[in-house]
Amino acid sequence: MTATDDTAGSGEDRLIARHFAPLATHPGALGLADDVAVMTPPAGCDLVLETDAIVAGMHFFADDPPAGIARKALRINLSDLAAKGARPLGFLLTLALPRRAAEPPVDDAWLAAFAGALGEDAQAYGCPLYGGDTVASPGPVMISVTVIGAVPTGTLVRRGGARPGDRVVVTGTIGDAALGLVLRLERAAAGDFGLSEDERAHLLSRYREPRPRTALAEAVRLHATAAMDVSDGLAGDLAKLCRVSGVTARVDIARVPLSGAAHRLLDAAPEHLAAVLSGGDDYEILCTVPPDRLAPFLAAASAAGVAAAEIGEILAGQGAPALVGPDGHPVALDRASFSHF
Repeated sequence: MTATDDTAGSGEDRLIARHFAPLATHPGALGLADDVAVMTPPAGCDLVLETDAIVAGMHFFADDPPAGIARKALRINLSDLAAKGARPLGFLLTLALPRRAAEPPVDDAWLAAFAGALGEDAQAYGCPLYGGDTVASPGPVMISVTVIGAVPTGTLVRRGGARPGDRVVVTGTIGDAALGLVLRLERAAAGDFGLSEDERAHLLSRYREPRPRTALAEAVRLHATAAMDVSDGLAGDLAKLCRVSGVTARVDIARVPLSGAAHRLLDAAPEHLAAVLSGGDDYEILCTVPPDRLAPFLAAASAAGVAAAEIGEILAGQGAPALVGPDGHPVALDRASFSHF
């Protein structure tokens, strides 16, 4: 991603200069006027690298507002950093844009809205653009973001540290995004599930625009033994964490935090509980915390304005975690998480 002035160079050069050079606020980005960028790691820190891509028709709808698409592209990566206890330093952006006429068109107005929202989030989260690439695509829009973060040396919180007796904790509420996708796919009106318009809007917004828990990165680093973000579904992501840690777990479904909108939808359509537990796109933090660190972690979350809830316990043994219903019996799911393949 290299910028020239707006009146010279290729169409790609002009696109970058117009829409993305203003986002490259760090001197190390070299004004997007070179083929590379330069980053000096903070003293006493390890660099943390993370990349995720989103594709139209898979992770967002082609007619979604471009501002929301931009926020989702950056925020899902910031969510991974937060779950590792890392703070963001900057990001790289790759855009694959359709050459043929798209519907709706990916035109200058689309790019202006996309870049404007991306710039707002880059500033809000302290994560400036360092560079990237723009290419033509014969298919749908594809956006890939690589974030670079930092943690004090040797303090990265991995998936593999959970130990028997640790408490299982999640932030925020679970299942809102999956239920928002249900509403979007079914083109459901609020009244179809007994929802108010505000409740429907809440669920849709959680699907379209994640809320990375960057404010909790330090608390995760100080108190958690293992952590990851919930991107592919609570049940499946907990199973991944347990597998790497060589343990299993028990989760009490009644303790999984739900929003008022999710409660209301499940009252009307309880068959969607599986989507809540395995649907993904929550982008909340899932972590394990020793009992003597639980109170400080929850206090730090409260001070940061982020809800957090204990939902279960890590157990010795192997195998998928048990999801236990209010009757004390395990609840079986057809699938534990979203998978591309």
